[in-house]
Amino acid sequence: MALRILVAALGIAGGVWAWTSLGGAGAQAEPGDREAAMETTGVRYSRSGYDITPLGPERIEELAKKLTPEQRKVILAKGTEAPFCGNLLDNKKTGVYVCALCDLPLFRSDDKFHSGTGWPSFFQPFDPEHVHAERDDSLGMHRVEITCARCGGHLGHVFDDGPEPTGLRFCVNSESLKFYEKGEQLPPGAQPIETETAYFAGGCFWGTEHNFESLDGVIDAVSGYQGGNIENPTYEQVCRHDTGFAETVKVTYDPSRVTYRQLLRAFFAMHDPTQLNRQGPDVGDQYRSEIFAADADQLKDANAYIETLREAGVYSRPIVTQVEPAEGKPFYPAEAYHQDYVERTGRPCHVMRPLDELPE
Repeated sequence: MALRILVAALGIAGGVWAWTSLGGAGAQAEPGDREAAMETTGVRYSRSGYDITPLGPERIEELAKKLTPEQRKVILAKGTEAPFCGNLLDNKKTGVYVCALCDLPLFRSDDKFHSGTGWPSFFQPFDPEHVHAERDDSLGMHRVEITCARCGGHLGHVFDDGPEPTGLRFCVNSESLKFYEKGEQLPPGAQPIETETAYFAGGCFWGTEHNFESLDGVIDAVSGYQGGNIENPTYEQVCRHDTGFAETVKVTYDPSRVTYRQLLRAFFAMHDPTQLNRQGPDVGDQYRSEIFAADADQLKDANAYIETLREAGVYSRPIVTQVEPAEGKPFYPAEAYHQDYVERTGRPCHVMRPLDELPE
């Protein structure tokens, strides 16, 4: 069923499908702010922290020089290796399978299963954003081709006869993959970029998450709870106002593209830091304005920027934003239905004020 839905969506959209959830999706969603921001800058990150910016023809041809004739036939010319002949078909070692052309991690050994079809089979990708799928009618039938999201190299096809939990079978040519056993040194192209983490509470986390994901250099933003006094809180517990948690967003970012001070500036543009234990109609201590500093530098920078705002007279009322170390105050991700809420529902929450109204 998941594949039939996917094929139908491809038929309507007529383009390339980027996997946004395991097991396909009911319809092709409109690009959210995160995707729009990446399209604007030309730089794309996967949520697992890999650079998946599409490679240009010159770079692809340069990488292709290392391929064998059989690999070129499969990866570049969309060929298919003979069944039961691939060198990775019966591989049972623990490790990761990367693209043979650009080294992007594509599948894990834990997600490999014996399908009996003659080709390596997986029930889910390493990261949904690392594998693209597009409609393939080349043999007079509706199939879904899978390609590497970074280099576009042909991998194989995906079918809906796989095991749970996805019900999918990613049928992949061995020639399209390289395997690295656990403990082996991965090449640079198979390693995530260096990232840093920041934590911000500014009212309802739906809007805070949505706005941070729109910023260039932000790789991921996750809604959750922080600053409370129990483990693994639920939304219902947080709403009782007796756990001390604030609705917080964990921001993972590329410090080479966006600085912590720029994140601070955006944070103060997306909420009113003069409202105590509320944001507009949302009232309660879980909606307080607070920054949880991941290290001493963030603590210093956050306090310094608040002082800059005060000196600039940006607000007519006192800033009540709290700043404290994140150490000892674990971040707990919120329930799945809170994640990417604005993007999924199209219901805006926070409205960002123009950044040029705030000091740099």
